[in-house]
Amino acid sequence: MDIALFSPSSLFVEDEDRSPEVDGGDSERNCVERSHAFPEMDLLIREFSFHQLNANLLWPGTFAFAKWLVQNHHYLEGRRIIELGSGTGALAIFLRKSFEVDITTSDYDDMEIEENIGYNCRANGLAMLPHIRHSWGALFPMPNPHWNLVIASDILLYVKQYANLIKTLLFLLKSYKPKDCKTKLEGSGEQHPASGSGGNRVLPEPAFLMSWRRRIGKEDEAIFFSGCEDAGLKVEHLGSRIYCISPINT
Repeated sequence: MDIALFSPSSLFVEDEDRSPEVDGGDSERNCVERSHAFPEMDLLIREFSFHQLNANLLWPGTFAFAKWLVQNHHYLEGRRIIELGSGTGALAIFLRKSFEVDITTSDYDDMEIEENIGYNCRANGLAMLPHIRHSWGALFPMPNPHWNLVIASDILLYVKQYANLIKTLLFLLKSYKPKDCKTKLEGSGEQHPASGSGGNRVLPEPAFLMSWRRRIGKEDEAIFFSGCEDAGLKVEHLGSRIYCISPINT
């Protein structure tokens, strides 16, 4: 099986020169469908042979994160999830099919990316997942974010975008508004304890879970984490290159 080595992302807030949106015929000529092995299932994912915003192929972090989330699926229970840098939508599709989670995809404000995620949803027997077109650092299109878990994989490639990513994270985490009152402690502003019953760690609410497998320099990694901490966010390493980032109580 041909496993792709390149994937997501909503990486650019600046206005870029973009080619006109391609029609279905052009898209098909510039895309390839591959079967990818996820835990307990194969997914048919259409990937761009090239995409100017790098939302083209799957990166290794997607598969590693999927495996880790299966092993730690209690983190997903009762959560409303948004994925940043969804790219092809493969991780969100996998989580929806595996756990029936409430999940929204998000990537750069680009119709071609959104249409490709819709194509991949249909190819794997799902209706189109909710999708947000948003460039990091720009005004978020929803004034009252209700997601209590933000996820992403392999999104720390471009250092110049760290400030924009942190700005978006601050909005999603600090402006979080619960959609209703059904979920325990939603909107309370309280941190959950570090671990739950039975030894299972319980994440803060809201929280950002991120994973990556692409190599970035320690200096670049430090820039991102220091930027998060300077912005009032707590960074915690959960192991296996998985990090939890959440607001610090004031």
